[in-house]
Amino acid sequence: MYTHVIFDLDGTLLNTIDDLAGAGNHVCAAHGWPAHTVDEYKRMVGNGIPKLVRRFAPQGLSEDGLAQALAEFSAYYDAHKEDKTAPYPGVPELLAALKGRRVRLAVLSNKAHALAGPVVEYYFPGVFDVVQGALPDAPVKPDPTLLRRVMERLEARPENTLFVGDSNVDVLTGKNGGLTVVGVLWGFRDREELEGAGADFVIGRPEELLGLVRGCYG
Repeated sequence: MYTHVIFDLDGTLLNTIDDLAGAGNHVCAAHGWPAHTVDEYKRMVGNGIPKLVRRFAPQGLSEDGLAQALAEFSAYYDAHKEDKTAPYPGVPELLAALKGRRVRLAVLSNKAHALAGPVVEYYFPGVFDVVQGALPDAPVKPDPTLLRRVMERLEARPENTLFVGDSNVDVLTGKNGGLTVVGVLWGFRDREELEGAGADFVIGRPEELLGLVRGCYG
């Protein structure tokens, strides 16, 4: 039986892709760069905002240019991060059910910590015991450094903890921390990627996670 669940944020709890794409294309338009489709942004996200900016910006852009684009993206996204973002259907009900079973819940995101905390509290007030975003002095997922920090704060053991995410980055994060990993299909990536990265389970609906937590998946 699992007593602790750690979730990725973007593509797992919240559908943030339209607001991320909007911020990216705002920066592109300001500089006369080609815009990208929402589907293209789904392949760019997952490794933190600095890496996202590198991916949507033109190849060969200077470090100063990337720093400027990052600042512009961050400012615009911070002002527009709730324009279209919403929880995935069934996620609020899942979280309520887990809380009702006294499962301890956390979020680990590659979104900057200053953004991750307010976003989680806005959409899921009082739900999570720990929310951890990316920090400038720590490596991002799939490195397990911040995962271990979250587990310490949760007082969680690997054998009783699930890691839930929608990308290969999330699967590798959980595996690097010695956790059982659940890949979700309602996010930004597909079954092939999740299974290829080594997910222990792949689910298509949030309510399926309850069976895993009870230890009676099937």
